[in-house]
Amino acid sequence: MKFLKRLIPFRKREPQVAVVRLSGIIGGTGNFNRSLSLRSVESNIEAAFSQKKALAVALIINSPGGSPVQADLIQKRISDLANEKDKPVFVFCEDVAASGGYWIALAANEIYANASSIIGSIGVVSAGFGFNEAINKIGVERRIYATGDKKGMLDPFQPENSDHVSHLKSLQGEIFTLFQDWVKSRRGARLKGTPEELFSGAFWTGVKAKELGLIDGLGDMRTVMQERFGENVQFKTFEKKAGLLSRFGLSSKIEGDVASEVITDLLDSIEARALWNRFGL
Repeated sequence: MKFLKRLIPFRKREPQVAVVRLSGIIGGTGNFNRSLSLRSVESNIEAAFSQKKALAVALIINSPGGSPVQADLIQKRISDLANEKDKPVFVFCEDVAASGGYWIALAANEIYANASSIIGSIGVVSAGFGFNEAINKIGVERRIYATGDKKGMLDPFQPENSDHVSHLKSLQGEIFTLFQDWVKSRRGARLKGTPEELFSGAFWTGVKAKELGLIDGLGDMRTVMQERFGENVQFKTFEKKAGLLSRFGLSSKIEGDVASEVITDLLDSIEARALWNRFGL
């Protein structure tokens, strides 16, 4: 059959769009999390842009954010490939594209969302836990041996230090400036809200995000792509597959300190759940 198709030069080929699904917390390190990082998604992104028949690449994003470093690395790889392959990029936001999720979305030429999608949260947040009272109650003494008075800063098992918090906030301020500059450079004159509103860390529905110029329109991938490339457009999807153990919430990593791994995974899972819960998900 393939041989016969090659003998028919006038056979009309249907337009194609390569689709990459990016879903999850960005940069999570726990074994139980299906996190997004450049390492975990790069092969799919490269495969999508390598499709010679594809007229465009569509990214489906569903992420409440996470690591600004990984978000920037992912968007840069997308941007570099888009320029190299000369393919337009369309982003379609599902439940949420907030914080780092929106950071990645800005790599697109056009951004779309559902009317009820959660968009925005342009800001920087750091969160953790304080266990110093807990370990005191159970009679555990925390011991740290380090050079440099700030080497052990923000240790969750020690009382909060105002100098350490000030240092963290200064780092957040630098990252926040980078985030604002990235939004302005990508959305430019399309932005309609004031800086005080846009960069307050607030988040909005897709309807309001369109009014503010954070996205270009409302719609799902299939409908928008059919309107752009015709009703017969074909989709080829690339997405990260979970391993057999991770489908049951288990880690395949068995070496090392098992108790430490379990605690780390538990805390990462709690933090990830809290991040999704911020947006009612």
